[in-house]
Amino acid sequence: MRIVAGKWRGRPLRAPKGLAVRPTSDRVREAIFDILGERVSGTSVLDLFAGSGALGLEALSRGASRAVFVEPDPAAFAVLRKNVETLGAGEAEAWQLDYRQALRRLRARPQRFDLVFLDPPYRKGLASESAAALSGAGTVRDGGTVVVEEAVRAPEASFPEGWALFIDRRYGDTRVMLFEVSA
Repeated sequence: MRIVAGKWRGRPLRAPKGLAVRPTSDRVREAIFDILGERVSGTSVLDLFAGSGALGLEALSRGASRAVFVEPDPAAFAVLRKNVETLGAGEAEAWQLDYRQALRRLRARPQRFDLVFLDPPYRKGLASESAAALSGAGTVRDGGTVVVEEAVRAPEASFPEGWALFIDRRYGDTRVMLFEVSA
């Protein structure tokens, strides 16, 4: 696994061991960022279910101004911290919390995010649940983008009112959906 483009292009990323975490492949990550294009530059990013941090770190590499990473699993969080440290990503903040705890903490802050990566573990039914929690927390800026990644074979998820789907693509067994959020 590596950073695909930007200031850290080609730099390797560590990946958590085992099946509990499923890192986004380089191919899927590259496709996501090709779609996002210039939308990434200068953005504030939230990477929920961050795992290794590959999505948020790719965003920082491509010009995002800052990123908050949320990962509850201790082993995955250790890998995430190591990746942040290795890249010297001073604009990154990493929290070892459940996404619900993180969203409660973020609700108390005035900052809103321009770009959110929502990549919950496959086959646990968390896409709908975490999208609703994210919407309820009010942490996405009006006009912000939410990228949802889930298994192609997952049950159809429901998404909050005000989330307009503008991209829905499949890459092997991965489904990627991009939403524009209106408050």
